[in-house]
Amino acid sequence: MHIEVNGEARDVTDRISLEELVRHLNLTPERLAVELNRQVVRRANWRETTLNEGDRIEVVHFVGGGDVIVDETLLLSRILFEDDLLRL
Repeated sequence: MHIEVNGEARDVTDRISLEELVRHLNLTPERLAVELNRQVVRRANWRETTLNEGDRIEVVHFVGGGDVIVDETLLLSRILFEDDLLRL
């Protein structure tokens, strides 16, 4: 199955879950925010969120230092994340 992760085409197992994809990519879930087709998916829903052909996933890694938080909004690499994303 073909999907896109951070703008890069990838082949993955059919009907893989977001949780399985994160594991497959060897990422640390505690420091991630994931967007599926322009919608933020809460970590609690990753296991039940199944990917489909052509899905577009954006993965953002949170790192210490240099981040700006103003009024419960995070500005990270020119991407503005509102309060809901900060509570993932």
